[in-house]
Amino acid sequence: MSENEPSVRIAALVQGLLAKHDIHTQVDPDADLREAGLTSLDMVNLTLAVEGEFDVFIPADKMTPEHFRSISSIEALVGALEPA
Repeated sequence: MSENEPSVRIAALVQGLLAKHDIHTQVDPDADLREAGLTSLDMVNLTLAVEGEFDVFIPADKMTPEHFRSISSIEALVGALEPA
C-alpha cells in the first residue's frame, strides 16, 4: 500500500491524534475511532486535519458520526468530496 493512498494518509492523522493520548496501536480501517480512544475534541481536530490533508471542504451536513466512525468511512467521504 502506497503512503499516498487516502487510507494511509487518514490512518496517519488518526495515529497522530491517538499518540497525544499515549495510545500507540494500529487502528483497523473499519474500527470505531471513538472506541480506539479519540475524544469529541479529537474528532473536531480530525475533521480539520482531513480538510487540510486532502484540500477539501467538508460541509456541515457531512460532519456526522457516521462519516467519521472509522478510517474507511472518512476515506469514502473524502472520495465523495474530491473533484473527479
